[in-house]
Amino acid sequence: MEASAELNRLRWRCTRRAMLEMDLLLGDFLDKHFSSLTPEQAAVFVELADMEDLELWPLITGKRECDNLLQSEVVAMLRDVRVK
Repeated sequence: MEASAELNRLRWRCTRRAMLEMDLLLGDFLDKHFSSLTPEQAAVFVELADMEDLELWPLITGKRECDNLLQSEVVAMLRDVRVK
């Protein structure tokens, strides 16, 4: 039950963003790819979801580089998401 509550909180953070584009991107990634992430990748995704849109969007668009290799890996996965 606790894992479900945590996932619901994460879903809320992913889909109630300031930018509609981020709502769609993070929500779609959560639905389609989150369950297949390694525990380390999942932790990085949670960290990214906690970031403000003005910090995260430049990472997604490639205007800013990631701080570490694992973060770069997850951001690359986010860049590959095709939102409907």
